Amino acid sequence: MAGSDGAMALNTPHVLVVAGSDSSGGAGIVRDIETVAAFGLRACLAVTAVTVQTHAAATRVETCAAGLVEEQMRAALEANRVSAIKIGMLGERDVVGCVASVLAAHGSVPAVLDPVIATSSGRPLLSDDALDLLRGALMPLCALLTPNLPELAILAEGPPAHDEAEIHAQARQLLDAGAPAILVKGGHGLGRRAVDVLIRADEAPLRFEGPRLTGTMRGTGCMLASAIAAGLARGKGLEESIKAAKTHVAERWDGV
Repeated sequence: MAGSDGAMALNTPHVLVVAGSDSSGGAGIVRDIETVAAFGLRACLAVTAVTVQTHAAATRVETCAAGLVEEQMRAALEANRVSAIKIGMLGERDVVGCVASVLAAHGSVPAVLDPVIATSSGRPLLSDDALDLLRGALMPLCALLTPNLPELAILAEGPPAHDEAEIHAQARQLLDAGAPAILVKGGHGLGRRAVDVLIRADEAPLRFEGPRLTGTMRGTGCMLASAIAAGLARGKGLEESIKAAKTHVAERWDGV
C-alpha cells in the first residue's frame, strides 16, 4: 500500500504550501489545504511558523528555523510532482532567504506569494529586516504577488493608496523591483464592488470585479492565493486562474 501511495504522489500534481499554522483554523495552512483540495489537487507542506490564535487575536507566534523550512521544501519537491507553490507567512529574514534559494533552484515551478505582514488584528508577522529581502530576492522569483492595499503600501514604502492611479503607481514600484505580476486586492477599498487589479509590466491593467464580501470570515487572502496556485498547477493561465479563484472565494464565503 505504501508503494502505491508513493507512486500516486509522484504522478499527481501537488501544490507546495509554504506558510504558518493558525490554531483557530481561520487562516494559514488550514485554509490553504482545504482550498487546494477543493480544486481536486493534493497539497504538501513546509511549515514556517506555529501561531496561537483565536478568531479575534494572535497571542503567540513561534517561527521555525530557516534551515528546517528549507529542508521541508526540498523534501516535498523531491517526494512529489509539485506543479505550483503557494507562499504565505514567512516570519523572519533568514526564512525569506531560504525560500528564495529553493525557488531559484526550481524556476520552472510557478509560485504565488501572498505577502503576510500582519494578522488581521494587527500583530506583525514579518520582521522589518525581512522586507528588503522579500522585495529584492523573493518577489522576482514568483509568478504573482497578491498584496492587499495595506500590504502594497508597506512594500512600496508609502501611504495606503486611495484610488486606482495610486494603486498603479505603487504596484509599478514593485514591478521595477523585479516582481513580474501583481494582483492588488481591493477588499480594503471603498464602494459596493470590490475590484482587484492585475498589473504587469508590458500589459494594460486588468480589473476583476466582484461583490464586496461582508462579515468576519478570515483567511480569504490565503484562499485566493492558494486557489490561484491550484489553477496554475493545473496548467491554466494566470488570468483564468485568478477568475476561478475569485469565484471560489465568493462561493465559499456564501456558504459560511
